[in-house]
Amino acid sequence: MSRLAVVVTVVLLLTFGSAAPAGAHVTVSSSSTRPGAWVTLTFQVPTESATAATTGLTVHLPADTPFVSVLTGVVAGWTVKTVEAPLPKPVQDEAGNTITTAVTTVEWTATAGGIGPGQFGTFALAVGPLPDSGTVYLPAIQHYSDGTDVDWVQQAQGGAEPEHPAPSIVVAAPSQAAVARPATGPDGWGAGWGIGLGVTATVLALLAGAAAGAALVRARR
Repeated sequence: MSRLAVVVTVVLLLTFGSAAPAGAHVTVSSSSTRPGAWVTLTFQVPTESATAATTGLTVHLPADTPFVSVLTGVVAGWTVKTVEAPLPKPVQDEAGNTITTAVTTVEWTATAGGIGPGQFGTFALAVGPLPDSGTVYLPAIQHYSDGTDVDWVQQAQGGAEPEHPAPSIVVAAPSQAAVARPATGPDGWGAGWGIGLGVTATVLALLAGAAAGAALVRARR
């Protein structure tokens, strides 16, 4: 049984060790993915460093399909600043007005301790409208108290997830969204934790069965 305990411990470490990085990225969820919808974007920011706190977050909004309206949510212990820039091509809003500038950058800065190791924070934006279709990438830069920056800006190439993927949402009709969007947990983490838990449960069940069989054989002897 002592050997079994060692095996179980190793399995748990390997399983959760491989599942944790999948949920440790800066991610974004949207209250809707319907084309043209006005939505709430929620960014979830975990602190991966064991010694430094997250003290800033910079998010870049699309300029080719800009949001004509951007409202920032209030986060206790943080200030927020929006930056407007000229658009590469003017667009029209729903009222027919020509828009030549839009908010392209949002910067959150901690006024206190920030997000410490082993913690995560959430930051919200109310934006609209979403484009007609496609993937909306929202590159983010995570700033740490030790001066380190982590650039979550990479886009997937060939179906493989990059090391530092940019937060993104897929705009699709309701019937398409279920296929286009990967499954996530209720708190917005990726599906990696769910897969890891499923694998762990299966392995533990097999180990428990083996242990029971061994105990039965010893009893008969």
